[in-house]
Amino acid sequence: MCTANSGTPMVNDGQRGLIVGVAGGSGSGKSTVAHEIVRSLKPASATVIDMDGYYRDFAHLPADRLKNVNWDHPDALDLDLLASDLDRLAKGEPIAKPCYDYTTHRRRPSTERVAPHPVIVAEGILLFVDPRVRAACDIKVFVDADADLRLIRRIRRDREERGREYEDILDQYLTTVRPMHLEFVEPSKRHADVIIPLGGHNAVAIEMLVASIQRRMPSGVSA
Repeated sequence: MCTANSGTPMVNDGQRGLIVGVAGGSGSGKSTVAHEIVRSLKPASATVIDMDGYYRDFAHLPADRLKNVNWDHPDALDLDLLASDLDRLAKGEPIAKPCYDYTTHRRRPSTERVAPHPVIVAEGILLFVDPRVRAACDIKVFVDADADLRLIRRIRRDREERGREYEDILDQYLTTVRPMHLEFVEPSKRHADVIIPLGGHNAVAIEMLVASIQRRMPSGVSA
């Protein structure tokens, strides 16, 4: 759900905010890691930007053609806007983040106001594929998990949260999710500064990551 995020803007004294990128395959636990980072810092110190909100608007396509869109390919995302928004947040400027409706596969008319924070955690499966988005990330984290575990999590999520049928989920996984993971997501792991195995349940790795973020936060900001 998209909700207004007023937050507490950081003082724009010339210091850039810290961008932490969290990538990984669908169902790897990257969202869990991203939100755990924010939870471990003070509420006013960090916020999460989900890459999924930046899917292009395919409202011009009829319903039957929407099924043919490859949602796991970089071309399905508005990477220009994402790179621009990350840069603006790092500079201390608020953004109007797009909101995506996964049921209709269309952007919603409303946007989410995201205030700048000392730490911006961006998460998404293709976060490290685009050079501009990758370069915007000061710390790059790849969350790793076995393929069978990722598939199980994806099935549960799509059925419970998005009301999708089991056969449709498996068909998409075999035709686009798995091939795009092998072509784009898995190779992007080489760009990561930190790789977290065991998905989002690696408490030790997350604690070490949070400690590293705290050391690199803008001066004068308390975590």
